[in-house]
Amino acid sequence: MRWTAISSRFFDTVKFDRLMRLLARRISDKRVLRLIGAYLRAGVKLPEGRVEATTQGVPQGGPLSPLLANTMLDPLDKELERRGLRFARYADDFLILVRSLRAAQRVMQSITRFVEVRLKLVVSRQKSRAAALSACAFLGFQIRRGRIVWTDKARTRFKERIQAITSRSRGVSSYCMLSELRRYVVGWLNYFGISQAYREIPAMDQWLRRRVRMYYWKQWKRARNRRRQLIRLGIHPAEVYKATRSHRGYWWMAGTSIVQRALDNRWLTERGVPSLKQQWIEMHYGKQNEKFNPAAVNLTGTA
Repeated sequence: MRWTAISSRFFDTVKFDRLMRLLARRISDKRVLRLIGAYLRAGVKLPEGRVEATTQGVPQGGPLSPLLANTMLDPLDKELERRGLRFARYADDFLILVRSLRAAQRVMQSITRFVEVRLKLVVSRQKSRAAALSACAFLGFQIRRGRIVWTDKARTRFKERIQAITSRSRGVSSYCMLSELRRYVVGWLNYFGISQAYREIPAMDQWLRRRVRMYYWKQWKRARNRRRQLIRLGIHPAEVYKATRSHRGYWWMAGTSIVQRALDNRWLTERGVPSLKQQWIEMHYGKQNEKFNPAAVNLTGTA
C-alpha cells in the first residue's frame, strides 16, 4: 500500500479574514469573535523584547490553536470523505492512504490544489511526499512490517533532551535535575510507549543510566572527593585509587565497572532515576509482570 502525506503549514499561513468568516458561521456571540480576533492579532514578543505585529498565522502551542486548526481544515475533511479516501489528520498534519504510488501522486496533486486554491493555505513541499507507508512518518511514528515504531528523529530528540537535562553546566541541583528527568522520561514514554520496538528499549535504558552516572562523576569533580564517594559506596580503596587517577573522559569513566558498581541500578532507582525498560513492560503487560523477562518471548517479531 502507498500513501500521500501532506503538511499544510497551517499555523504560519492562515488568513485571519477567512478564519474569522468560518468561525462566524458557528459562533453567534460577537464578543467571542472579538476575543479570538484580539488573540490572533496580539503580536509576538521577540527575544530582545520588541513586539512584532501578526498579520497572518496562528500561534503554535497556543490554547486555541488546535480548535482553530480543526475549524480551518474541516472543509478538507469533508472533501476527503466525499471522495471516499481513507485519511488521518491531527491539526495541520495529515495522511491519505491509497493503493498505489501512481494513485498517491495523483491524489497529492489534487488535494494540494484544493488546499491552496480553496482553503488559501500553503502546502509544505519539503514535508509532503508520495511514498510507501513504511517510508513516511506521522506524529513521530512509523509503521514498519506491520508494527508501530517511533521514528529515528524522535529517538534523536529524546537523547538530545536527556543530554540537556543531565548537563552539569545548567547550574541546578541534582534534585531538580532528577525531578525534571523523571517528568520528561515518563511523559515521553507515555506518548511513545505504544511503539512495539522493544528491542531498542534496553539499550536506551542503559544509555540513560550512563548519562546519570556521568553527571555524578562530573559533580564530584576532585579526585579526593571521588575517592571518598566511591569508598562510601562500597568500592575497595585499591580500585578507588586506580579510578580517581585515571585521565579518561567523563563518558568513558561512567561506563567503567567501578563506577557502575558504585552507582548501581538500585542506587539510581532509590534516587528516582526512571527505568524505560520497566515502564515499557508495565505499559504493555501490566505491573503483575515486574519479574517478566522480555527476552524470553517474541515481543518484536524475533526471539
